[in-house]
This record gives sequence, C-alpha cells and structure tokens, in this order.
Amino acid sequence: TQLEGHESDVKCVTWNATGSRLATCSRDKKVWIWETFLEGSIGGSANNEFECVAVLSGHEGDVKSVQFSPSHGVWGDGDEILLSASYDDTIKVWAEDDGDWYCAFSIQDVHTDTVWSLAVAPGGGRVVSASADGSLAIYKIYTPAEQREFVANDSSNTNHGLLKCVGLLPDAHDKSAVYCIDYAPARAGHGRIVSGGSDNRIQIYREIGVGSTSDKPLFTMDAAVDTNHGDVNCVCWHPQDGSVLCSAGDDGTIRIWRFLLEAVKTDKTK
Repeated sequence: TQLEGHESDVKCVTWNATGSRLATCSRDKKVWIWETFLEGSIGGSANNEFECVAVLSGHEGDVKSVQFSPSHGVWGDGDEILLSASYDDTIKVWAEDDGDWYCAFSIQDVHTDTVWSLAVAPGGGRVVSASADGSLAIYKIYTPAEQREFVANDSSNTNHGLLKCVGLLPDAHDKSAVYCIDYAPARAGHGRIVSGGSDNRIQIYREIGVGSTSDKPLFTMDAAVDTNHGDVNCVCWHPQDGSVLCSAGDDGTIRIWRFLLEAVKTDKTK
C-alpha cells in the first residue's frame, strides 16, 4: 500500500503499540493519523486498507518526529496520545475525545532550537526529547491528582495530565546537535537511553537516581563511541534484546552494535 496526502517531505512514521494506527509527519507542518486494516488483524482486509482519521495542524514549522504513548486515562477518552516535535522548537500532545483528535498540551519553553526526536519510556511514564540546541530533555507525565499534590504553582488545566520537563542534559553531545534518541526496552535496565548527533557519536545514558527533588532524574553515561557515520541520523534499540542497537548516518550505512552490559557493570570508570 502507498499512502499519500502530505504536501511535502515526510519526516517520520510510527506505529502505535498494537499496530492499529499509524502516525506520519511532514515538512508541510501537519500530522496525519491513519487507522490500519491489515490482512490478518481484527477488522482487516486482504486489501490492507488505511483510513485517515485525523489531519492535525498547529505546528508553525516542519514536524520532525511523532510517537504514540499511553494516555493513562487522563488525556481525552482514548487509550493513547500522540506526541509531535517540530522545527518550531515545540512539543505538542494530541489527544482523542469521542473520535476527534485535538491539541491538549504544548511545550514551548524547554528547547531553544529544533526538536529533532522523541522517545517514550517503556510504560509511558517518561518522555525524552533531542534537540539541535545540543540538549536532551526528560519529561514526566503527571496525572491531575499528581499535579494538585506535587506540582507547585501549576496553572495548567488539571482536567488533563501534565507533561513537565523534570531534567535536562545540556551539551549532551559536546555542543553538537542531537538528532535522534531512543529508550531501551525494560530488560536493558531502568531508564537507559541512546542518542546520536552531528558529532559522529552515539552515547548511552542510564538513570541512576533522583536529585534534590523526587522528580528530577540523574543520569550517568555508560558508553560513547565514534561511529564513522558523520551525522548520526537515527538510533534504534532492539525491541526485545537490551544489548543490541543500530544506527544510521550520512555515510549511507546502517551499523549494528552490541552493548556489553557486564562490561559496564565491572568498569567503575564508566
């Protein structure tokens, strides 16, 4: 099947957890959500049909990344939300209410340059973003009850959840743009992420605890390697095996990496 509708370059595609929906985003500043009816799936057909159920406008620049996340019952009445990141330096949360999708929340004061990539933690409680400003930002999703109890001076609409930046890794790639980010599967250890950037490197960070406040995560770098890619455009962890990941770059290659967990555990200098 070939899907058409965007008016410019398509920058990212992503499935939801069940494969029943596909989200796409483009330089035309729009996000499309498609209902999928694949052969062999519930309601599917031999024609592998796709139906566009929403065209979302609101970003003022190219939309670079989209990711589905569980709604936790606090964003609209759907089971999931959609996150989008843009050239306009913002992140938007799109929610579903009675079949209609709308912008439920927008973050515009964390990054100072293009937000290139988003990743959602296993379970959907955390989100991380990567930006051309060289930083990684970590967000927590708060329920309305948590907002009232833990988030001081919060004036947001408490009928919805809250996506709040709770940690920032500035200059994560030594002042180079960070183009891509991915969360490891749970079996790779709590809070482990991989990033890639314009400095030719991929780096693996691991959450090691919290800071002075219970919501601020602390990270250490487990590994860093020069890839010979030039710009690293995409990184992706194996969905099951926490020791395997891949990277893709400007050199036209895809590289498969083995991350040695035991070596990290025994090397106290990491």
